[in-house]
Amino acid sequence: MEYDVKDLNLAKEGKKKIDWAERNMPVLRTIKERFLKDKPLEGVRIGACLHVTTETANLMITLKAGGADVRLAASNPLSTQDETAASLVKDFGIPVFAITGENNDVYYKHLQAVLDLKPQITMDDGADLLATYHKGNYDFKVLGGTEETTTGVIRLKAMAKDNALKYPIIAVNDAMTKHLFDNRYGTGQSTLDGVIRATNILLAGSTVVVGGYGWCSKGIAAKAKGMGSNVIVTEVEPVKALEAVMDGFRVMKMIDAAPLGDLFITSTGDINVIDKHHFENMKDNAIICNSGHFDVEINKKILKEISKSVAETRPLVNTYILNDGRRINLLAEGRLINLSAAEGHPSMVMDMSFANQSLSAEYIWNNYKNMKNDVSIIPEEIDTNIAKLKLQTMGIGIDKLTKEQEKYLSSWEIGT
Repeated sequence: MEYDVKDLNLAKEGKKKIDWAERNMPVLRTIKERFLKDKPLEGVRIGACLHVTTETANLMITLKAGGADVRLAASNPLSTQDETAASLVKDFGIPVFAITGENNDVYYKHLQAVLDLKPQITMDDGADLLATYHKGNYDFKVLGGTEETTTGVIRLKAMAKDNALKYPIIAVNDAMTKHLFDNRYGTGQSTLDGVIRATNILLAGSTVVVGGYGWCSKGIAAKAKGMGSNVIVTEVEPVKALEAVMDGFRVMKMIDAAPLGDLFITSTGDINVIDKHHFENMKDNAIICNSGHFDVEINKKILKEISKSVAETRPLVNTYILNDGRRINLLAEGRLINLSAAEGHPSMVMDMSFANQSLSAEYIWNNYKNMKNDVSIIPEEIDTNIAKLKLQTMGIGIDKLTKEQEKYLSSWEIGT
């Protein structure tokens, strides 16, 4: 079996962590039990480029239980849990190609190792695996794929619009049981977890500037507010900006927020959200970090150019001394703070996200012949079923419409 991980001797610790996460993923466990019995993915080759965490490990184990031949590479050089990667290889026989801190050359070498499987289905967290396939001239056809992130979905929709997409994609990120929960509650909690682990700052009383007000940013802003921070939101879309105002946040341009913020967190999916003119107006010792998928939201190049020195002052904290003597602290090299400095989303919320992934793989395998080379949302019945399963595992019951109620709601006579 081919693989490339840091150290197989880390497997024992990784196995403990994978088992711990599995305890809190009852929906995925239910799916795995069915997969073990029915083998709906028997013989299917699945190539994945995802964050190598304990939650992802349980997804890979579920897919293998369904009969799939799977390979996994990291979707971010700083998010890999080396002990998890080791356990997947040693304890579960799943080929993993991921090492914490790997450089770009190794990163793309690992993506190629996944594509060497000749996957029939791809799973992406940022669309890098798909992009690598599209740039190459491969002798196999991918039948379909999934995408986990907002950033990736944006990239793929642009490709579909240009008729450049070679195979159909299910936007797992757009599932209600994904973005309403994973993006908002998962990102909100894990982002602040990463900030606190990296800096040990007190959020209460601090001014936190959140770039964007999509689902991830909503979660970050809400959690920061809940911990006593004074939260400012910056936006480019009028409707989202208005929503932030109605949710009780101060909304202004980033340039106006620059001199006010103690902590800046970007989560937009776009480039240079924090740029030169913002750095030039920040207070001394400001902290900046990113919770978007790619490390492009903070203009690191220009920050270095306007600084006279940079030094690591804490693990994952680089302090830039600007030419005028002010200090700006960049966390985790501008990469995903929640996965670089913390452990990513709690397994309780990833339970639903990876339930979506596993059921999407099953759906693609059963329906790829009828799917177009476009980006589509997960079928509503799958999304609804995942919500039902989650409620059941939480011991929560809900009402059901009576036949009379159903008839009333479907009647044209409503309101008469």
